[in-house]
Amino acid sequence: MPMEEKFIYTDKERELSEQIFEGFKETLGQTFYGTDLPKLREHLNKVVSDNNIHRNVFGLNPILCSLQTAAIAVKDIGLNRDSVVAILLYQSVQEGILTLENISKAYGEGVSKIIHGLIRVQILYQKTPVIETENFRNLLLSFAEDMRVILIMIADRVNLMRQIRDVENKEAQRKVSEEASYLYAPLAHKLGLYQLKSELEDLSLKYLEHDAYYHIKDKLNATKKVRDAYISSFINPVSEQLKTAGLKFHIKGRTKSIHSIWQKMKKQKCAFEGIYDLFAIRIILDSPEDKEKMQCWQAYSIVTDMYQPNPKRLRDWLSVPKSNGYECLHITVLGPDKKWVEVQIRTERMDEIAEHGLAAHWRYKGVKAEGGMDNWLASIRSALEAGNNLEVMDQFKSDLYEKEIYVFTPKGDLLKFPKGVTVLDFAYHIHSKIGNQCVGGKINGKNVSFRTELHSGDSVEILTSTTQKPNRDWLNICKSSRAKAKIRLALKETQIKDGLYAKELLERRFKNKKIEIEDSTMGYLIRKLGFKEVSEFYKQIADEKLDPNHVIEEYQKAYNHVHNLNQPKEAESAENFEFESHTTEYIKNNDDVLVIDKNLKGLDFSLAKCCHPIYGDPVFGFVTVSGGIKIHREDCPNAPEMRKRFGYRVVKARWSGKGTSQYAITLRVIGNDDIGIVSNISNIISKDEKIVMRSINIDSHDGLFSGNLVVLLDDNSKLNMLIKKLRTVKGVKEVVRI
Repeated sequence: MPMEEKFIYTDKERELSEQIFEGFKETLGQTFYGTDLPKLREHLNKVVSDNNIHRNVFGLNPILCSLQTAAIAVKDIGLNRDSVVAILLYQSVQEGILTLENISKAYGEGVSKIIHGLIRVQILYQKTPVIETENFRNLLLSFAEDMRVILIMIADRVNLMRQIRDVENKEAQRKVSEEASYLYAPLAHKLGLYQLKSELEDLSLKYLEHDAYYHIKDKLNATKKVRDAYISSFINPVSEQLKTAGLKFHIKGRTKSIHSIWQKMKKQKCAFEGIYDLFAIRIILDSPEDKEKMQCWQAYSIVTDMYQPNPKRLRDWLSVPKSNGYECLHITVLGPDKKWVEVQIRTERMDEIAEHGLAAHWRYKGVKAEGGMDNWLASIRSALEAGNNLEVMDQFKSDLYEKEIYVFTPKGDLLKFPKGVTVLDFAYHIHSKIGNQCVGGKINGKNVSFRTELHSGDSVEILTSTTQKPNRDWLNICKSSRAKAKIRLALKETQIKDGLYAKELLERRFKNKKIEIEDSTMGYLIRKLGFKEVSEFYKQIADEKLDPNHVIEEYQKAYNHVHNLNQPKEAESAENFEFESHTTEYIKNNDDVLVIDKNLKGLDFSLAKCCHPIYGDPVFGFVTVSGGIKIHREDCPNAPEMRKRFGYRVVKARWSGKGTSQYAITLRVIGNDDIGIVSNISNIISKDEKIVMRSINIDSHDGLFSGNLVVLLDDNSKLNMLIKKLRTVKGVKEVVRI
C-alpha cells in the first residue's frame, strides 16, 4: 500500500498565516479569551504534524484559506471571536478530528452552534440541488439557523474567488464562479455587503467571461486620465459652492464596477463607448444626525442650480429609505460637455452603512422592516441595535423559518410549502394524477406514509398505484389549499363517474323487471332511505354498500304507498258527480259518459299520475293505446295537447255519488323562513281528522323556504279548504297544487 503524501506547509504560507494571527491580536484582542489563540495555534500545528490535512481541489492550503476567510469576516463584515474560532476549527470537525462536544467545552456553545450550522449547509450541497433559484437562497437562510453561518459562507467564497485566478482546474473554477454569481453575490447584496457583492460579481465575470472582463478593464484603463480630468472639472465648481454654503464634506468619483458596465452593455445592446454613466460623483457630508436631511437637500439644491437635472432620474431614498436601510439622494445632471453624470448625496453615517452594511450597522440606527425574506434579512440590522458587536446574532432567529419550508424533488429542484405540509401535499403539487394515485413516499430514501409531515431540506419521492383513489379523509391530511382544491375536484369527478355507473346499473335492473322508474317516487324513496344527497345514494350502490334488488323492493313499496295502492281500488273509486259541460266540445259523436265508480266492473281505468285527479275535480277520460282509460283533470297540463291531437280518444267522465276514498295530493309551499313555520303547517293538518299528512320536505335558503307537502284527503273541497288555511299561516307566501 503506497504511503500517503505528506502535507507541506510552505514558508510563504507560514509567513502569511503568522501575519493574519498577529492581525487578530490587534483587531480582536479584547474579545478573545486568554488561552484562545495559543490553543488554536497548538491545534492547527498538531493537525499539520499529524498529517491530518489535505490541499483542496485547487491545491490550496485549507488552514491558510480558513485564516484568510476569518480575516475577511473580521475586516469587511465585522464578525469576531466566536466566528473566527468556528472558521478555524470547522475543517477539523469535518475531518472527524474534533467533535462539537469538544468544541463546546473548550470554546463555548456559540462556536459549536456556528460549526453545526456550517455542517448542515454542507449537507444541502450533497443533495446536488439546483441552486440558482430564489428558493435555494431562502432554504440556505432557514437551514443555517444562525445568520453568522451565511456571513462566513460569503467571506469564504470571496476569499476562494481571490485565490483561484491561476488554478489549472478550470471546471471547478467555473462552478465556484457560477455559484458566486447567482447565490453568494445576491446574498451579499441583501445583507448590505455591497463591496463584497461587487467583488464577487467582478471576479465571477473575470473567470466566466474572460474576454468581456478584460475588454472593459482595458477600456477603463485607457480612458482613466480623460475620466479623471472630467471628474475634476465637474467637482471643483461644486466644491466651491458647498464651501461657500458652510457645509463640511468630501467628494469622490466612483467608477462603476466592470460587472455593472457589462450588464449595461448587454441590456442596452451597445459597445463600451455607448455607456455614458461610467462613473458616479459621491458627495459625502459630515453632518450631525439631526441636520442630515436638511443638509442633503441643501447640497441637492446647489448641484441642480449649477447643472440641469433630469427629473425622471431622481431617486429619493432619504425621505423613505430602502427596506435594507440604504439612505441616499440620487440625481442625474447634465455636466460639462453635455454629458449626463449621476450624483449621489449622503452623509458619513449613510455612506458607512451603504459601503459596509451589516458590519457598520451597530454604530448607527437602522430601519426596521417587516414581512418577506428580503425585508427579514434587512431587519437583521435592527436586531443589532442591542449591543456594540455582532454577537447579538446568537439570539436572532428567522421567523420565516417557522412559516415556510423548502424541500427537494428527486431531480434536485426546490419547492416552497407552508410549514406542516405532508407527503400528499407534495404529490398534488407535482401533478393532480400523482396526487390521486399517491400511496406513500420516500423521505431521504426511507419509506413513509403519505400522512408524514415534511421538513426543510427533505428529499421527497412519491410512490403511486393505479388502483389508488382519493377519499374525503385526504382533505384532513393535506394542509395546502392547492392540494385540497385538487382533491375536491377529484372526488367530484369520481362521484359523477360512479353515480352515472350506478344509475345505469339500477335502470338496467328495473328494465329487466319491466318496472318503469317514476322520478317523484324515486326521490321519495331516496329520502326515505335516509339520503340527503342523490349522489350519495348512487355512490353507495357503486360501492356495493346498497343492493339494487333491495332498492327495487323498496321502490315498489314506496310506489304503492305514494299512489295509495295498498288499499284495494281506493284510488279508483268515487260516487256520482256531474261532469262539467265544457268538455263536450272535444267529444265528437259520442254522448256516452264514463261514470267513475269503485264498483265498476269490466272496465280498466286508473287515475293519471301527471295531474293526480281527486273526487270533486272536473275530469275527462283518455283511452290509452293498451285499451285502458286514464282519468285526467280538466286543467291537466297535458289536456290541451291530448284534445288537439287525439280528440277522438277523449271521453266524458264524472264521479259517481260521494267520494269515499283518500287521494295523495302534493302541495308546493313557499314563504319566509320563520321559526316554527313547519310546526304551524303540521298543526293545521293534524287538527283535521279527515286529512293525513304523508310527508313534508322543506329546504331553506337565504331566509326563504320552499317545500313539498304530500297529504291524503277525500275530495277537492277538502283540498281547497286546506289551501285556504295554509295561506293564513304567518310567513307563507304561496300554496299551489302540483
